[in-house]
Amino acid sequence: MFGLMMHSPLLISSLIDHAEKHHGNTPIVSRESDGSIYRTNWAQVNQRAKRLAQYLIRCGVTRGDRVATLAWNTHRHLEAYYAISGMGAVCHTINPRLFKEQIASIINHAEDKVIFTEKQFIPLLDELTLSVNELTIIVMDKDSSSVSTQYRTLHYEELLKEINENSWFWPQFDENTASSLCYTSGTTGMPKGVLYSHRSTLLHAFAVALPDSLALSASDSVLPVVPLFHANAWGIPYAAALVGAKLVLPGHQLDGINLSQLLNQEEVSVTAGVPTVWHGLIQYLKTSNTSLPFLKRLGVGGSACPEPIIQYFEERNVRVLPGWGMTETSPVVTLTQPKYHQRHMTHAERIHWLNKSGRVLFGADMKLVDDDGHDVPQDGQSVGELYVRGHWVCSQYYKNDESPLINGWFPTGDMATIDESGFMQVTDRAKDMIKSGGEWISSLTLERVASTFPGVSEAAAIAAHHEHWGERPILLIVEKQGERVDSTALKRFLEEHVAKWWLPDDIITVSDLPHTATGKLQKVLLREKWGKQLLVKKIPTNRA
Repeated sequence: MFGLMMHSPLLISSLIDHAEKHHGNTPIVSRESDGSIYRTNWAQVNQRAKRLAQYLIRCGVTRGDRVATLAWNTHRHLEAYYAISGMGAVCHTINPRLFKEQIASIINHAEDKVIFTEKQFIPLLDELTLSVNELTIIVMDKDSSSVSTQYRTLHYEELLKEINENSWFWPQFDENTASSLCYTSGTTGMPKGVLYSHRSTLLHAFAVALPDSLALSASDSVLPVVPLFHANAWGIPYAAALVGAKLVLPGHQLDGINLSQLLNQEEVSVTAGVPTVWHGLIQYLKTSNTSLPFLKRLGVGGSACPEPIIQYFEERNVRVLPGWGMTETSPVVTLTQPKYHQRHMTHAERIHWLNKSGRVLFGADMKLVDDDGHDVPQDGQSVGELYVRGHWVCSQYYKNDESPLINGWFPTGDMATIDESGFMQVTDRAKDMIKSGGEWISSLTLERVASTFPGVSEAAAIAAHHEHWGERPILLIVEKQGERVDSTALKRFLEEHVAKWWLPDDIITVSDLPHTATGKLQKVLLREKWGKQLLVKKIPTNRA
């Protein structure tokens, strides 16, 4: 027997229709490429997205075709998001921070028919070796004049003027239809395509908006610093429409002064991004003596949140919300929100607790597995590889028939613990763990502790070859501007927080550290450059 309830497919277009009907006047604020501010609202975004969808259909784009975006967080990019998926095509977001060879590879692999982009990326596109036929470029800048490229080029605002039909409705189709295509950051090889569905995207949007997640509502002003090309901006463009929140899109100017201006000018209550962005914002706030009186919640993901960032915002009554996810998980799986029994934590207890990676949201599940495939206990101490599954976790990669799943679970490659209350903490990537004398050392723990030492801006711990122990840790640090770090004092500080045999055998000051396109440390490059450091210098080991 089936229930006697109405049924309609879970489609991305239903989000924008809902936002127009019930939150039509709620503002959407966007910074243009020239720095000016453009103001629109949910109703106008939906109407323009519908006109854009009609134009794409007129141009021959059909259901299932891949339409790419190579752009920053702007209102036009948001309109393209909804137009492409809403008409039944696949929105393929391209990360401009990838290497040129990777960008060319994913465009060719996706077989994009159209690319929405901005003028600043035209030279990049012209340098790529592409195999796709009859590629059309749609330039999204306010002023798209004087654009010269080898491809057929259209101007976004001009093509919208060609569509006068205002009674057009979004088409209805199966909710399992592909909606968007994101490629991994390629840290272990060429990027792999993750193909989301309308259903998975809507369920993920519900989870992102939950009180135990980012707690979004119609009273919020939300600024996603995380780019629209980074795992669909963590679902925020969809969750904001779902609840009818004000959305603030910062464009490409993500420095401290521009972010702080937008955060205050638009009374932003919720923002989200990777730790490197918050480092820059904090530095500006300190030097300019600027405060953020409207900000209430700050989501952090992409990599572990250093404790100085947590301390800075929590001391100013901004709730820091570390989370965990990956492109393959849409991406949000966990958020660090307290449970009932934790509601009276002291400030010091909360700061320590926020080193966790969060607890799982409804719709997803997780567990730990050892090398033999057996479940690892949730005691907060036992380490295993993190496995996940859920409504928005990928089952296989695009154009790859071989499933990565193991007994229905996705192996993430992250090593973690889960405590008795269900809070997970990533201890390391499996490939970044340091195995010294047959025992494991967590590079993330060393980095997290080192980053709290005065004068340290960023730290990276890697495995270096050792004649006796196989591997020993070395620590690479970047000093804060105008400050100097005494390596002996730093080592004494580390000894207060980690086991003595975990102490790095060498501490090296560098000018900067390499990051992936999504802000993660490129430890492969660091190991290639510094992996033989101990063999060359023959430094005495800290391993007893």
